[in-house]
Amino acid sequence: TLGTQTDYRDGEAQTDPYSPEYIVHSGSVPEILALATLTWGRGLPAGQAEMEIIDRIREKRAWEAALPPADSPSNIAKRLKMMEAMERKEWAYREEEIDKLQKVQLAVFKKLLQRREENQNDLDAMRLYNQWQNHQKAKEEKIRKIQRDCALMLRKLIAKRKNLMGKLERRDIIKEFNDFSSQTYAPLSRIGFFPDNNSDYYAVKNFYLNTFAGLCDLEKSVQHSVSQLKIKAPKPKCTITKTGYIKKSGRVDAVLAEVHQ
Repeated sequence: TLGTQTDYRDGEAQTDPYSPEYIVHSGSVPEILALATLTWGRGLPAGQAEMEIIDRIREKRAWEAALPPADSPSNIAKRLKMMEAMERKEWAYREEEIDKLQKVQLAVFKKLLQRREENQNDLDAMRLYNQWQNHQKAKEEKIRKIQRDCALMLRKLIAKRKNLMGKLERRDIIKEFNDFSSQTYAPLSRIGFFPDNNSDYYAVKNFYLNTFAGLCDLEKSVQHSVSQLKIKAPKPKCTITKTGYIKKSGRVDAVLAEVHQ
């Protein structure tokens, strides 16, 4: 019911296919020896290109077998003619292979150039976006500065409008303390006053209240009668007189208790 899973697949752990030893008899040239350069992973298993190579090898073997012997001038001329034709054919095949290879290389170069152009376009777009963001930040900062300057100039104009004649006005302390919106009670932060900076200025800081040792000393200094409180129970109200009569308030209380029951 249990299984083991390794870090590698079975295909990755598989070794190369087994190739048994062989013996070549004298005078025989097996066709399989022409493919000895092909190994597993490098040409094997055979594909379309390897099959074309095998067909060309077979065709060349058949052409070599069909060559006339060099025993007469006519056979030698015929042999040279066949060799020239085969050489032209091989050169044509080689040129065709070179053309295919160049086409593949051109396709690869086009992909590389296209990828480089896309990367360059992305880089240019990112650079333009960063520059646009910087210009936007500078624009917003400039707008904020203009707004601050505008508010400052408006405040100055309002202050100048209050004193059109340019008369010198002295400070009226009574008026400042009578107006709860003046600088005395509500100073503005733009003139350099920040009320939150000294928020703990009026806080009570005492050794006897903030530390345990101070509390112990404070408890020792207090009299014992203060810590030991004595509560006296209240005496009940007497509603009966010395002569045995019930007071009017007592009769009212009795009637109310009876009504409540």
